[in-house]
Amino acid sequence: MTIFTTDQWVIIGLVFVLGLLIGMWLTSGGRRKWKNRYNDEVTTRKALEDKHKEREAHWTAQEKDWRDQDARREAALRDRPAMRSEPYVEDRLRDRHPDDIGGERRDLDRDGVPDNYDRRPLDGDRR
Repeated sequence: MTIFTTDQWVIIGLVFVLGLLIGMWLTSGGRRKWKNRYNDEVTTRKALEDKHKEREAHWTAQEKDWRDQDARREAALRDRPAMRSEPYVEDRLRDRHPDDIGGERRDLDRDGVPDNYDRRPLDGDRR
């Protein structure tokens, strides 16, 4: 084991104190910087959590509204009277194009379907 003299102990102590002083001087601004960054991160995280809670509350309310609309729609469908088996049969005989009112039924293309039906197709195939 090495034996130190008093002068050497004083030098070691001064180097240690000098190291502490230089370390504190170098990190004096850094300590505040990381603390500020940490506090900014905490506030950002809290803001995101609040935004997420608001979004979840909005979607929960929206889903409730959609369920209510579906329930009202289903109730309206149940309360509506039943439709005829062929709803368009009587309508085809009754409804005519304004040009054909009072006139005879024409079939210019000779396909067996009167022209007023060709103008207003009911099967959705023609446009």
